[in-house]
Amino acid sequence: MKKAITVVVSAALILCLFAGCGGKSEGPKKVLNVYNWGEYIDKDLLEQFEEETGIKVNYKNYESNEQMYSVLKQGGVSYDVVIPSDYMVARMIDEDMLEPLNLDNIPSYSLINDKLKNPVYDPENKYSIPYMWGTVGIIYDPAKVGEVTSWGALFDKANAGQILMFDNSRDAMGIALKYLGHSPNTTDEAELNEAFELLKQQKSILQGYVMDQIFEKLESGEAAIGPYYAGDYLTMLENNPSLKFCIPEEGTNIFVDAMCILKGAQNKENAEAFINFMNSTEVSAKNSEFIGYTSPNVEVRDVLELSEDAKAVMYPSDEVLSKCEAFTNLPQKTLDYYDSIWIKLKS
Repeated sequence: MKKAITVVVSAALILCLFAGCGGKSEGPKKVLNVYNWGEYIDKDLLEQFEEETGIKVNYKNYESNEQMYSVLKQGGVSYDVVIPSDYMVARMIDEDMLEPLNLDNIPSYSLINDKLKNPVYDPENKYSIPYMWGTVGIIYDPAKVGEVTSWGALFDKANAGQILMFDNSRDAMGIALKYLGHSPNTTDEAELNEAFELLKQQKSILQGYVMDQIFEKLESGEAAIGPYYAGDYLTMLENNPSLKFCIPEEGTNIFVDAMCILKGAQNKENAEAFINFMNSTEVSAKNSEFIGYTSPNVEVRDVLELSEDAKAVMYPSDEVLSKCEAFTNLPQKTLDYYDSIWIKLKS
C-alpha cells in the first residue's frame, strides 16, 4: 500500500474528466478508470499498458481505505478498478459493490502465491486478485528516540512532540489493541474502550495525526517516529538513511491490497486486462522494486534487483509473520463504534 502525497483535484474537475471517458472520441473499449493509493504504482507501467493495449488509463489516488469507501458511496464519479485492502474488500463484497471476475481473462492469476489465494476475505478469489502485500511497523530515527522494539515507543512521554500517528481509526485502534495484548479484530467493548483510552492519553504527546504527510515529516527530520507501511519505509530510506524500521515484538497488521472491479463498471474487460498485466512477472517485479511493496507473484522475489536488507523488509521471516494478524471486516455495530470514538478523539 504505497501511501504518499495524493494529488488533490476538485470534484468538478474529476466529474468533468470521467464524463468524457465514454465519449465518441475514444469509445468505452479504449478507456480504463483506476482508483488507487497515492504513489502506489510505477507510472511508467501505465504508459506501457497503454502502448501495448491501446487502452487509455485515467488514474486517480486516495489516502486510505476509509476515504476510498466514502468517495465511492457518495457516487458521482465512475471507476473501473479499485485497490482496497483485505478487510475493505470483504466489506465491499458484503455490500454488493464489486463485480465478479472472469479468471479466464486473468491468466497471471496462476502465478499468485498459493498462500494468498482463496483468502478469508474473498474465498475463491471471486471478486479480487492480490496486488501487493506487506506489514505495518514503526519507522524511526534511533539518534532521537533510541532503539525501538515495541509499540510502547508511540505512547512514551519521553518521545513527546516527535511522535506521529495514523490518521484513520482502524490502523490507530489496531496498534493500541496490539500493544494491549488484544486482537485488532476484537469486538469486545471493554477491550475497545481500553484502546480508546490509550489513544486519548497519547494525543497530548503527539506531533500530529498523519497519512501521506509522514513522508515529508520523517524524511526531513521534523518528526522522529511513527507507524507506517514497510514498503514506504524503503522509499523514505532513500531520502533519509538515518531511519530504521521494526516490526514490534507485540506483533502487527499484515495486509493484502487487492485489485477489484466495481459493480457495474463500464470497462470490465479492460479492467481484467489491466489486472492481468499488473501481475505478470516482469511488470510486477518492476512495480515492486519501484514502490517497495511485496508482489504476490511467486516468481518476483528471485528477479528483484534489490539489496538483501531491502528484501528482508519486504519478505519477513516466518517467525515474524507468526505474530502478524490481518484485519477482518468488523460487524456494523463495531464499525459504528469506531466512527464515534474517532470523532471524539479528533475533536
